[in-house]
Amino acid sequence: MVREGKSMRATARHVGVSLATVRYWVARADHRSLDEVDWADRCKSPHRTRRIASGMEETILSIREALKTHSALGEFGATAIRAELLDRALPLVPSVRTIGRVLLRRGVLDGRRRIRRAAPPPGWHLPAVVGAQAEMDSFDIVEDLVIEGHGGVQILNGVSLHGGLAESWAREGITAKIAVESILQHWRRFGLPGYAQFDNDTRFQGGHNHPDVIGRLSRVCLSLGVIPVFAPPRETGFQAAIESFNGLWQAKVWQRFHHDDLGQLQERSGGYIQAHRRRNAARIGSAPARARFPDGWSLNLQCVPRGMIIYLRRTSDQGRVNLLGHVFDVDPHWPHRLVRAEVDLTQKSMRFFALRRRDPSAQPLLKEIPYAPAQRLFEE
Repeated sequence: MVREGKSMRATARHVGVSLATVRYWVARADHRSLDEVDWADRCKSPHRTRRIASGMEETILSIREALKTHSALGEFGATAIRAELLDRALPLVPSVRTIGRVLLRRGVLDGRRRIRRAAPPPGWHLPAVVGAQAEMDSFDIVEDLVIEGHGGVQILNGVSLHGGLAESWAREGITAKIAVESILQHWRRFGLPGYAQFDNDTRFQGGHNHPDVIGRLSRVCLSLGVIPVFAPPRETGFQAAIESFNGLWQAKVWQRFHHDDLGQLQERSGGYIQAHRRRNAARIGSAPARARFPDGWSLNLQCVPRGMIIYLRRTSDQGRVNLLGHVFDVDPHWPHRLVRAEVDLTQKSMRFFALRRRDPSAQPLLKEIPYAPAQRLFEE
């Protein structure tokens, strides 16, 4: 068709191939008769290869073995092998990269590849949560946000682990009282989870000025039968659900709009939360059941707290844990490891369980000790 006068582009369009294909075969035919052209596919491998000779491979392996045994520096990698080959003045000394490929192909590399293990399932540190027998709400505070011309604001966010039930409160400042009032409002509407997890912010955990301090929020949770859980300091993964929601909220609400004042921010945040719940309605409905908020309940911070508080901590190099203003000897054979400390205020005991991400289902009891916190009036 091309020799009959049609353009290459028109020929390609008529035959249904690319223009490059037409150009390739026209160049292949050149000016010869079509009967003389070899139309068979050609091998794409190069006519000449530069594979290293087998004798050189054996030399490389022998030099490596000799260096490994007798080298004063103890170096026997590809760089050291090439230096030895150059010292011997051998012809055609291969590059360091080629020597490395020879060592890899012959299976004599000593390096170990890092084993990537699967992450433990969400909520793995709490058997009832990971087994979907109980729901867990996580709460966190987003700080350092400033509305132009208005001032700083803080955001208290919450999300449930299994259902993805989200909530968000925007305030000029989040105090312990505001956090308690907001969370109680949320639980009155949707019911009580089995667990509520927080970080170690004093607005959640309570002050550290005295030992055995049980904060306002912990007392509220205990009085409602919710087990408060405090994530380990400077550890990743345990607060992944709420941290992910924090990033989502900032991307979809805070960074998406310009907010003139706090009221406008609250309105937009409320609209996003409602849309988020509608989208996750099926997931929320299939989550573990939440307990009904008790009728006639009232907050009494001076009541002696009863129930269980869980602290996730990492032991020291001597297997000790710093908790509630005390240092507890857990297990000298479990240094720098994660533990779940269950403080049972009803039974006046403390139990420490071993936690391992590599084997999340195995959580043996390490130690149980008596624990009776000093009773003092709660400071309002």
